[in-house]
Amino acid sequence: MPLRAMIRRTLPFLLMLAPALAWGQEAPTLYAGHCAACHGPDRLGGIGPALIPETVGHLKPAQLAATIAHGRMQTEMPAFAGRLTAGEITALAAYVASPLAVEPHWSEADIRASRTVFEPHPAAHPVFKADLMNLFTVVEAGDHHAIILDGDSFTPLARFKTRPSLHGGAKYSPDAHYVYLASRDGWVQKYDLWGLTMAAEVRAGINTRNIAVSDDGKWIAVGNTLPRTLVILDAATMLPVKVIPVADRAGHASRVSAVYEAPPRHSFIVALKDVKELWEIPTRPGAEVCQGAVRTYDAGMESPACRKGPFPVRRIATEDVLDDFFFDPGYHNVMAAARDGRPGEVVNLDVGHTIATLDLSGMPHLGSGIVFRRHGRWLMATPHLKEGKVSVIDMTSWKTVAVINTLGPGFFLRGHEKSRYAWVDNAASPAHDKVQVIDLDSLKIVKTLQPAPGKTVGHVEFTHDGRYALLSDMEMQGALIVYDAKTLREVKRIPMVKPIGKYNVGNKLEYSTGTSH
Repeated sequence: MPLRAMIRRTLPFLLMLAPALAWGQEAPTLYAGHCAACHGPDRLGGIGPALIPETVGHLKPAQLAATIAHGRMQTEMPAFAGRLTAGEITALAAYVASPLAVEPHWSEADIRASRTVFEPHPAAHPVFKADLMNLFTVVEAGDHHAIILDGDSFTPLARFKTRPSLHGGAKYSPDAHYVYLASRDGWVQKYDLWGLTMAAEVRAGINTRNIAVSDDGKWIAVGNTLPRTLVILDAATMLPVKVIPVADRAGHASRVSAVYEAPPRHSFIVALKDVKELWEIPTRPGAEVCQGAVRTYDAGMESPACRKGPFPVRRIATEDVLDDFFFDPGYHNVMAAARDGRPGEVVNLDVGHTIATLDLSGMPHLGSGIVFRRHGRWLMATPHLKEGKVSVIDMTSWKTVAVINTLGPGFFLRGHEKSRYAWVDNAASPAHDKVQVIDLDSLKIVKTLQPAPGKTVGHVEFTHDGRYALLSDMEMQGALIVYDAKTLREVKRIPMVKPIGKYNVGNKLEYSTGTSH
């Protein structure tokens, strides 16, 4: 038999056999005996998170094995080093990082069945005297909790348990009554900020990227990678009203990279990870998608040629697969990054096509960009995930007008309308214990801070009035470090368990140009 024909015949069998060769035949039995009770017999989660590549793929094999061997401090994850051999732990780590044999489904019926209402009666008014607009939701990743922090006194008002591995940031209802949190394994939690109680939760998918709340507060969009769906939840009931399969015009399925709210447009904007499209989904009654544009009709008017709601999909063709978005202040244009250092695009949402190319390399983290005015022009600045630099882009010409070199790649850049400074971390580099401060007039780094030598620091968020900047020491025995945003001097440290993201209510609801939305 010719070699090529032999390979064609044996390759499917070898692919089927590959997982067993990687983690050994005993791994499923070990999983069933030691892991299934918490993480589900199908690895899709239970008390503990889902153990699939989409959830744990960001961890290296040695990190996974260490977690199995030693557990996680201050969580329910036990240590197995005394019960399993090193070989068995290695096999289990490889097993949970391997793809599922069959891609899981999660239907509307599954979503409905997963919903739990903890508090059916919302608080009629806040049970505290703190300024609602200056509250923070602080995520403690170390033991899966969140803190509601008073941004004036810097004292916690409440601390509550969350689902593991929150992702995509906190989102707020327009009246600041609720905060919504999403986990990587699909859970969406609704917390009553006024009453400081958990209101409800529902599992909208198997693996979720993030959520967005409509500008009127009525709907929550959940972007999933497993299954490949966009789920619209009723924010009041936390029940699904529509499950949209995600695929392009030709039927090629795609994961959702992210979903965003576009307040002036009364719509959701959806980034797709695998196809050359972006979607706009109007959220108001009477909205229809007609010949590629969104139109809103008065009650009683008909347009038979249009795709009607609820939540019709407007498809906008793109020149490349676009993975990360940023919007101009008016939400007319989307700045989008492509993969592997290829040029990004500017897509005008009004006309529905690409209008410019962006010269951005090194995996720009556009979702963490900021906007500011300098010499009468709107500029956008973004850090890079693979290069130590911040790129500054003119939002009229779409040209890169400056590059600010940093100590190393970082994740987050933050500013505030009332501050002359932007803060950038170097968390993805050997300089992970340093944060740098950029003067937005000179576009120069004016100070480098090292508040916790040897520890990872990052993700600055400002108070609502811009007077203080809050920085995370992201270690298990970490802290929230408060700085005077004008003098750049430390004011206070608040001990916390691996604090990561912190999200100010007023800055989010007012769409501050210095923070992500």
